[in-house]
Amino acid sequence: MAVDFFEDANQLISGQVFLINKPYKWTSFDVVRKLKGALSAYYKSFHSGESEIRKLKIGHAGTLDPLATGLLILCTGAYTKKISDIQDAEKEYTGTIVLGGNTDSHDLESIVIPRNNVQMPETDAIHSAAQNFLGKQMQTPPAHSAVKVGGKRAYQLARQGKEVEIKPKEIEIKAFEITRIELPSIDFRVVCTKGTYIRTLAYDFGEVLCTGAYLSALCRTRIGEYKLEDALDPLLFARQITDNQVL
Repeated sequence: MAVDFFEDANQLISGQVFLINKPYKWTSFDVVRKLKGALSAYYKSFHSGESEIRKLKIGHAGTLDPLATGLLILCTGAYTKKISDIQDAEKEYTGTIVLGGNTDSHDLESIVIPRNNVQMPETDAIHSAAQNFLGKQMQTPPAHSAVKVGGKRAYQLARQGKEVEIKPKEIEIKAFEITRIELPSIDFRVVCTKGTYIRTLAYDFGEVLCTGAYLSALCRTRIGEYKLEDALDPLLFARQITDNQVL
């Protein structure tokens, strides 16, 4: 289908918001790079005869890990000033936690280290553990994260085998719903504030249950009022832009 988010290319400079469904194993930067190239070329095609063309700014509001999928919001032009406001909005995620082991990154980016002699919890204990995480709390981001430590990204230091000391931050879990239990896998829905690491939540969840746990799947379904169901496939969108089918 054609995309009709803007009537002419100049609206990219005045500002647009695009909702993108980030694919699995793409980085957030991959999405920006793919669409910035297509959008910039589209914009320049309308100003090819001009001696000076304004450079198109584009950025994303809220990084998603490569192994996560779901809603990534891109802003262009003047709307890049709205990025911080969008990042501050409430987030919703769905995903799967696997009990019975741990990984260094708290997800499948690292090798799974099984825990021996683990007794799987009863259903009531699982639901009760989830309820214990509701409310405001201090959470320490994982070593394999984009948090800056001494001017470098924590994941860069962690991959070099260096010790990473990260200060905890206050977050709030507004909802932690268990939607399916098929042990050792548990599906969930979480509503939380900015800065919450669902990978860390999965790890802490496993510690409460004394089983160990890691995140095996994650999808961001909402940022504030923006919803994944309204998002576009980046490859399809880029192709439509290239074919001038966005009008």
